[in-house]
Amino acid sequence: MLEYLLSFLILAGALFTFIGALGLARLRDFYTRLHGPTKATTLGVGCLLIASSVYFSSQGRGMSLHEVLVTLFLFITAPISAHLLAKTALHLRIESLAPPPQGDQSDTREAGSYTEIITPPRPPERPLPEERTR
Repeated sequence: MLEYLLSFLILAGALFTFIGALGLARLRDFYTRLHGPTKATTLGVGCLLIASSVYFSSQGRGMSLHEVLVTLFLFITAPISAHLLAKTALHLRIESLAPPPQGDQSDTREAGSYTEIITPPRPPERPLPEERTR
């Protein structure tokens, strides 16, 4: 029975890790590429680490807590790092290639046979602080 549990965890971990890596390679802009490693890959590596912990704990050498601690660390740090990367991208004004939301029609108007998207004006660029000379 233990072999089935370990097989399931390893296969699920490999599948989620593959899907996350595929999303990182195939998605088209920075913001959507963040989802691959932070969602699917984190879950996949977590499954693999839990399978490793269960296997080594069942071998009679005592409870294996190293993998559990690595899993907890991964589950805590991956969303935080993705959040910081997204905030940095927004601060640097990296453009998103995603289409505008479908529910909000307040900033679109019909122009012939296509929909023209009216973007609000950007705030003026702030000059960077001058570096201090020593």
